[in-house]
Amino acid sequence: MCILNKSLYGLKQAPRKWYLKFDMFMSEQGHSRFHYHYVYFKRKNDGRYIILSFYVDDMLVAGSNMQEINVLKAKLAISFSMKYLAVAKQILSMRITRDRKNHKLTSSQSEYILKVLEIFNM
Repeated sequence: MCILNKSLYGLKQAPRKWYLKFDMFMSEQGHSRFHYHYVYFKRKNDGRYIILSFYVDDMLVAGSNMQEINVLKAKLAISFSMKYLAVAKQILSMRITRDRKNHKLTSSQSEYILKVLEIFNM
């Protein structure tokens, strides 16, 4: 997981400008944007892939090849000021679980759901 250290928020229309810059960067790297503006995907002919998702200043990168993930992160660091955090265990109230043996990555919002149920006394 990464956090962006610096953004353009002090400028007029800065979030939009930052997004357009980021979108152009990802397109130049060969990534396609999903219908959702915050998810990018790149699949190679040999089946390898990289998925990048971001929300405000949090970014999550997942893929089938760690070397390619590191290359993307290095390129991102050249164009954007970033801070690398530890391996993501949670993002946007979703718990992330890795099963390296079976090559599976799952997410769950069960803790968030329990919190909401508690807030509404359900």
